[in-house]
Amino acid sequence: MNHSKKNRKFGRVRNQRTALMKSLVSSLISHEKIQTTEAKAKEMRPVIEKLVTRAKADTLAARRILTSRIGLVATKKLVEDIAPKYKSRSGGYTRITKLDIKRSDAAKMAQIEFV
Repeated sequence: MNHSKKNRKFGRVRNQRTALMKSLVSSLISHEKIQTTEAKAKEMRPVIEKLVTRAKADTLAARRILTSRIGLVATKKLVEDIAPKYKSRSGGYTRITKLDIKRSDAAKMAQIEFV
């Protein structure tokens, strides 16, 4: 039974799910806008929001935590380029826009981007 379980599994084991989220988040940071399925975008939103909030502090400890979660290149861009835009904002850094259904497998598509 799946009582009180809020995360989606995406038909993957835990290591594959964490790798998927890590790659989606680093892609969003590098491109600042990506297209993915609606479920993946909704699952990714709280992850990226917490990372941006952590990056706003710009301390050594915050950089080390971010580097362990998303890698060095994505951390550098997040701390130096993206987080300073949101210094006065207290949340809601991303926007999810629904797109057309994918023809091949009828998946609901969405675009997630920074506000």
